[in-house]
Amino acid sequence: MPPGPPRRVALVAVGALVAAAAVVAAVARRGRAPTADAGRPPQATTRDGYVGAPACAACHRRAERLWRDSHHARAMAVATRETVRGNVDGATFEAFGATTSFRRDGDRVVVRAEGPDGRPTDYPATHTFGVWPLQQLLVPFPGGRLQALDVCWDTRPGAAGGARWFRLRPEEGPLPPGDALHWTGRLQTWNSMCAECHSTALRKGYDPATDTFATTWSEIAVSCEACHGPGERHVGWARAKEAGGADDALERAWGPRKGLTVLLKDPAPAAWNLDWKDGIWKRTPVERSRTEVETCARCHARRSAIADTEPGAPFLDGYRPALLEEGLYFADGQVLEEVFEHASFLQSRMYAKGITCADCHERHRSHAATEGASKACSNCHLNERFRTPAHHHHGPTSAGASCVACHMPTRTYMAVHARRDHSIRVPRPDLSVELGTPNACDACHADKGLPWQAEAYARWWGDPRGRLPTWGPDLHAGREGAPGAETRLVARVRDRATPAVVRATAASLLSRYGGPASAAALREAAGDTDDLVRFGAAQGGAGLDAAARWAALDALLDDPRLAVRIEAARTLAAARDAAPTPQRRARLEAALLEFRQAQEHAAEWPEAHGNLAALALDLGDAATAERELRRAVALDPAHGPSRVNLADVLRAAGRDEEGERVLRDGIARSPRDAAVHHALGLLLVRRQRAAEALTHLEKAAALTPDDARFAWVHAVALASTGQPAAARRALDALLARHPWHDGALSSLVEVSLRLDDRGAARQALDRLAALRPADDPEVAALRRALETVR
Repeated sequence: MPPGPPRRVALVAVGALVAAAAVVAAVARRGRAPTADAGRPPQATTRDGYVGAPACAACHRRAERLWRDSHHARAMAVATRETVRGNVDGATFEAFGATTSFRRDGDRVVVRAEGPDGRPTDYPATHTFGVWPLQQLLVPFPGGRLQALDVCWDTRPGAAGGARWFRLRPEEGPLPPGDALHWTGRLQTWNSMCAECHSTALRKGYDPATDTFATTWSEIAVSCEACHGPGERHVGWARAKEAGGADDALERAWGPRKGLTVLLKDPAPAAWNLDWKDGIWKRTPVERSRTEVETCARCHARRSAIADTEPGAPFLDGYRPALLEEGLYFADGQVLEEVFEHASFLQSRMYAKGITCADCHERHRSHAATEGASKACSNCHLNERFRTPAHHHHGPTSAGASCVACHMPTRTYMAVHARRDHSIRVPRPDLSVELGTPNACDACHADKGLPWQAEAYARWWGDPRGRLPTWGPDLHAGREGAPGAETRLVARVRDRATPAVVRATAASLLSRYGGPASAAALREAAGDTDDLVRFGAAQGGAGLDAAARWAALDALLDDPRLAVRIEAARTLAAARDAAPTPQRRARLEAALLEFRQAQEHAAEWPEAHGNLAALALDLGDAATAERELRRAVALDPAHGPSRVNLADVLRAAGRDEEGERVLRDGIARSPRDAAVHHALGLLLVRRQRAAEALTHLEKAAALTPDDARFAWVHAVALASTGQPAAARRALDALLARHPWHDGALSSLVEVSLRLDDRGAARQALDRLAALRPADDPEVAALRRALETVR
């Protein structure tokens, strides 16, 4: 996955900056034709310490048999008659005017598809990718790339809607060549998007000087050493034992792990005891090693790689994780976008009670441990207590009797892949009413409405409020800037009964506030024993002034986890001159070097160069910022955030005319890029071309109606061009979605006064006052203006 977005999109309007995180996912669109034929095709290679699955199978026959039938074993393969699942005997598929056809040429599969130049072209499909519930074909391109065809085979049975070709992301409509989501674009490049989690010991081998890859693996699919680490020493131990070595001598020579790099089995003894009152088998002690869960997280988390690490390394030494971020998760932590399982599972009561992945999934097959996902629940939850109408209040053969249907609802990705939410939560229709979050009851009872669902829940199980843990209202308030949000977030950060990933998210949201209470909570979070909480604190410090940042985050520059160190360094960079001592400034520079190295690890992504540019701006180095942004645009000429940032660097240098060309070229390449339209609109305002500016600001707001800033700026522009009634309508629509938007409330007061609607002005001002300090001068000025209007 690409690196995290820049801290900011350097687009200045009335002293404000547009946050890059809100636009990166939506505007990453364009790809480009392959580069000159450099690099080399992906291939197997010998890696130090890696011995391969056959060496493991000599002793671990049962595990090897189970693995052979797993999705891991078939995660990627050379395309053969045995491995290709789809109909490639003359099949044709058409979508949005583009035709893709498949045929055999001897043992080869040949795909005829629209190429990067828009012309139908024959390509050999050399590899298969995935096996269930869909399979993609990979096509070699110049520069050592493999491109993933976006016309996929649905491997589900025909009776379930499968056994057909389909196109990914049909909701995107036509994807022309040059679009990053076109199958020849950067977002479909196997080497950087997918490869790491479908092969063993993969190294992508990217060369930024030539924009080419020389990708290698030790085994083409996900094999034993992808999880257990290099096995050479363990094989050595096994051979020594077979030769008659004594146990004490073997331990001296090979260590207590028997030469294993990763010990997935918890070394501490534990007991499982039945709690008859609850009807649940419980583990004692609850605490256990994180190695297994973090090993799975390498591929089952939403994250970006920051360094090459071996299996068994702490997760945050190799990856920058996504927290429960807006746009990725609903406010209560349920999955929204394709975020995989890790952060969801960390929220669960199962994880809090010491359950790990392998307690529910058979380790080597990777499926649920027993046939039928709900049956896995019976390993700990007594059927007599839980699989009865007295518990679930549904017919015994109905969907409502299924544990996973109610507690692990699905969301579909890649058009056909229904994935279960691993937060394993109790449905909360009352929160659906309050926050707009989903709940499992609605999957079957949408026709009854949310109030009916909430009433039925309360009738069967009682009022959940105050009885069941939930952090949704607090995170929702933090996202929306609601009154009291900072206090709620601070309390959530300090509540050690709250899952660490939620506490980390709450800490990161404090970056929007920055008061004394935030500073105190972040200082405490920076000393937390959990890696994620410290990582969240490093993000949250961005809202503090320079002295408070150093007071809160200084120690994190020496944190044992790479992701925490570089996040803290990135937050402290803008306060570099406030370093308490020369020694701490030198430590900051060392951590900033690690940050730069993490971006270079992802140098094929324009986002990485945007991150380096944002750092350079914080350090006062506009020349480096411009250079990095031009590199980003060269990598992806229609990458919106790069163009927005570049245009603003040019603005600061008095080169708005050049910036206008940068933005107009971006719109020509990606006409539906809202951020670039917004940036161009603001530039035109600065150049006093109001009518033209309004067109682009309106376009940006229409393209992304959920973006509060775009909607607000459009409303302000309407008011500024003599259209207060239209501005009022735009502000009302915005506040219906974001009722506590500070800027919109302030603007609504002014617009309502212009329309001589004192009642609406007073109501908006009262809401604004609830957000601001008691002595806020703007609120006082607006109140005086309201009182003088007659």
